[in-house]
Amino acid sequence: MTITVSRLAPSFAARIDGADITRPLSDAAWAEIRAAFEEHSVLLFRGQPLDDEQQIAFSRRFGNLEVTRSINPAAGTPFARQSNLDITTGEVIPPDDRRMIYQLANTFWHSDSSFKEVPSLCSLLSARIVPPEGGATEFASGRAAYPSLPEDVKRRVETAVAVHDFSWSRDQIKPGFFTEKERAEYPPVRHPLVRTNPVNGKRALFLGAHASHVVGMPVEDGRTLLKQLLDHMTQPQFCYRHEWREGDLVIWDNRCVLHRATPFDTTRYKRLMQRTTISGDPAELEHVRGSVR
Repeated sequence: MTITVSRLAPSFAARIDGADITRPLSDAAWAEIRAAFEEHSVLLFRGQPLDDEQQIAFSRRFGNLEVTRSINPAAGTPFARQSNLDITTGEVIPPDDRRMIYQLANTFWHSDSSFKEVPSLCSLLSARIVPPEGGATEFASGRAAYPSLPEDVKRRVETAVAVHDFSWSRDQIKPGFFTEKERAEYPPVRHPLVRTNPVNGKRALFLGAHASHVVGMPVEDGRTLLKQLLDHMTQPQFCYRHEWREGDLVIWDNRCVLHRATPFDTTRYKRLMQRTTISGDPAELEHVRGSVR
């Protein structure tokens, strides 16, 4: 098995060929993939028709799987189902159904699970059913964007802390979307605005739709700063757009990459994407937090 790594965008994202991830990988092959993940942040594997068990087995090479909670149709499993299909009947879910309104927030730039006390390491998204048009996913690199920030902005953010709140991001779709019970499931948490990769030492912006405001700043001033950083990070030169094919698996580093879904006609086409999410390392997070105290 010879693994090759090919760039997909100038500053990040790469395609991996020569690895069959539907079967167990050798330690040598896994080491190459993990090194590519740390270097490129987004990895594409094509022609990998994974079933749920195979996706779980490969995902576990990265670490412990998160278990989905809240109102996602796959709650209680290692999957966060991104789909317009009813999990029981397979029928298309009407656009005004609460499950579809919930997914509209995926069109905002975000980092999966940044609203958790221990945010995730990475996400793995497997394309099972792909519409003939629409439904691409876009990625933005906070690592690629960080070096070109103006020096005065770098000084402002290098020790800044943002409050991440799951309810805040859903309120942007529909105010009061979560019930009080759902809000209590994920209380607001605090994370540094800049994180350093523990393997290669590269710094990256850490923000997104779950970031509500900045600690120690008036709320609106903090939101203005967050928007300024997001606008910088999502410039075309720091982005990669992925047009899905069935059998694709894309992995991205939630520590330094934001992503967002793009629309498709949910009433005409079917789409089923299965996402597994890997828990972050609490020890790494504690080190990051210590650097901003």
